Amino acid sequence: MELTVYTKQGSAAGRTVDVPNDIFAVEPNEHAVYLAVQAQRKNSRQGTRATKNRALVSGGGKKPWKQKGRGTARAGTSRSPIWRGGGTAFGPQPIDFKSRLPKKVKRLARVSVLSAKVKDDQVKIVQDFTLDQAKTKEMVGVLSGLGLQNTKTLLLLPNHDEKVYMASRNIKNLQVAIATDASTYDLIRCHTLLVMESAIEKLKGVLLS
Repeated sequence: MELTVYTKQGSAAGRTVDVPNDIFAVEPNEHAVYLAVQAQRKNSRQGTRATKNRALVSGGGKKPWKQKGRGTARAGTSRSPIWRGGGTAFGPQPIDFKSRLPKKVKRLARVSVLSAKVKDDQVKIVQDFTLDQAKTKEMVGVLSGLGLQNTKTLLLLPNHDEKVYMASRNIKNLQVAIATDASTYDLIRCHTLLVMESAIEKLKGVLLS
């Protein structure tokens, strides 16, 4: 499959780049995408919320009063859930939400999203570029040239570029990621995928190995 290459000014570079059909032209598997997104959202949960039940609340070891003769309800502890200062009944406890997927399912999910975006004309290949300065204004100029200033965009880089990261972090609709690190959730949340030319080789190394 051939995709047009653009310059960072937004004009066509006058050539195309060959991208593998095994990554950008497969039949999307919606269920694999669902499983991958669900797993990532589960893994992002801390699951550390907790309350103290009657066994964990400090104190309450002494019987408040004798069992019989007072004319009041019997009580064995002052930390009963129905008492003020007592434990919480059936409150939330720590839970491990970790979810793990097979490698093949994770790979299928990513190529499914990439293929769907190519099919919907939501992928742009841009020549490798860097910025003279880590200025938001420079990155906004690149997005404006490509017509993406008002579009939720994910920029895939071949490697870490400090200037691009710094210039992008204050732009609301732009997310930057290294191609090998971008997850299915990252890919599906953006409207347009902006891929640096060299990042395609990185994707091949991860998704075709």
